[in-house]
Amino acid sequence: MLRNFKGSLLFAGLCLILAAAYGWFQTHSVATTAGLVWIVLVLSVLEISLSFDNAVVNAAVLGEMDAVWQKRFLTWGMVIAVFGMRIVFPLAIVAIAAGIGPVEALRLSLEDPARYEQIVSGAHVGIAGFGGAFLAMVGLGFFFDGEKETHWIGWIEEKLARFSVVKAAEIALLLVVLAVIAAQLPGHEGFTFLLSGALGIVAFVVVEAIGTILELREEAQKAAGAVVKSGLGGFLYLNVLDASFSFDGVIGAFALSNNMVIIALGLSIGAMFVRSLTIMLVRSGTLADYRYLEHGAFWAIVALGGIMLASARVEIPETVTGLIGAALIAASLGWSVRYRRRNGETAPGEA
Repeated sequence: MLRNFKGSLLFAGLCLILAAAYGWFQTHSVATTAGLVWIVLVLSVLEISLSFDNAVVNAAVLGEMDAVWQKRFLTWGMVIAVFGMRIVFPLAIVAIAAGIGPVEALRLSLEDPARYEQIVSGAHVGIAGFGGAFLAMVGLGFFFDGEKETHWIGWIEEKLARFSVVKAAEIALLLVVLAVIAAQLPGHEGFTFLLSGALGIVAFVVVEAIGTILELREEAQKAAGAVVKSGLGGFLYLNVLDASFSFDGVIGAFALSNNMVIIALGLSIGAMFVRSLTIMLVRSGTLADYRYLEHGAFWAIVALGGIMLASARVEIPETVTGLIGAALIAASLGWSVRYRRRNGETAPGEA
């Protein structure tokens, strides 16, 4: 296990050193510097707790990709996750919302963090609509599947699977939820939320369409005798999914700090550990060993998507979000262990 997290531990050490150096350079105070380092640690734990279900889903998709695209996701995808979503994304929000250039947005984040936080938080309704809708589509798409034979919470999952015969049933359900929440928001916010949610659905459909087109192309190449080693569809899907998961963490981070440098360092450590956890799950074959673990992760995704959508109307603490996801995954893991024991299967690592 340690070898899977060796890189993450080294990266975390480097980030903590950078946080200490930054704090000392800015304040020349031991107490303040220690406080900033502590915030970085808390932010990293927050990111890990919110993204554990993301790691499980990543592992499920990666397990079906060839080694080349697995490596690309774990390297290029890491750059996108850390640099793109934890640094560029908040700056882009500020630049668009304030009508300023990216350089000015960067200057604002460093010189006027309070104003920077205010602008990012002001864009929460749109972010909640887009990210919540995309995540809800990911989760519902897993359960609205008539070909899925394994069910964890049978009385719900079996009924949802039957609804898969109705085309776009999950989209209709989600649009109703978006409309209900939008109706409770002020006029302009309601429109922003509804539009962002619709764009989140469109983004999911586009990513799915790209994946389907690439799969059909691969099947045609295989039929012609060509050797196919493409995983571009899965690569795109995982990066968009990562981006949606990071929305919640980036916005929630401002509850602890409005300093962009500190937020970026803390969330980056968390993102790196999530990647390491994904690698461990793929290498150990844990998803195959624990029957319902993937179900728990997708229920956690549905819950996170629902919480993000509801957060446009009601403030929900990040702690609650993390605990709900952790509880669902822990429950699915417990049910998986019970299933193995009842069927006389040997647990992983046992002789």
